[in-house]
Amino acid sequence: MKKETTTMKKSTSKEAKGADSPSLLIDGRIKELSDWRGETLARVRLLIKQADPEVVEEWKWRGVPVWSHAGIICTGETYKSVVKLTFAKGASIEDPAGLFNSSLEGNTRRAIDIRGGEQLNEASFKKLIRSAVAANSAARAQRASPKK
Repeated sequence: MKKETTTMKKSTSKEAKGADSPSLLIDGRIKELSDWRGETLARVRLLIKQADPEVVEEWKWRGVPVWSHAGIICTGETYKSVVKLTFAKGASIEDPAGLFNSSLEGNTRRAIDIRGGEQLNEASFKKLIRSAVAANSAARAQRASPKK
């Protein structure tokens, strides 16, 4: 069992990877899946890093890959039949390509469920990542600005 401190560690894509860094833990999850789910998680991870080279990888809630920049962008959960990418502020992000296909009824989050054999529109996904970063940055700037 991993130590509690492991779940809260952060790493950037440029940082050296320690023995229990989130990046290595995500690598391990991808390897342990050893099927289409691992391949899918690895692919979306690459797309996230391409869309936002400053993304921070985290390992939270005892085993969930999380990508953050000025707040959580999305999580990458794996289930038997889907890889679920849940966007923390998905309800406030424009999705002209209609990638969000799950958790549509909530006021905050939105998710993309990817099933085996499905292809993700990569260009639209990268735009969604950049929009999530922009939403996080705007919210952070608003919190930091002095109130009148």
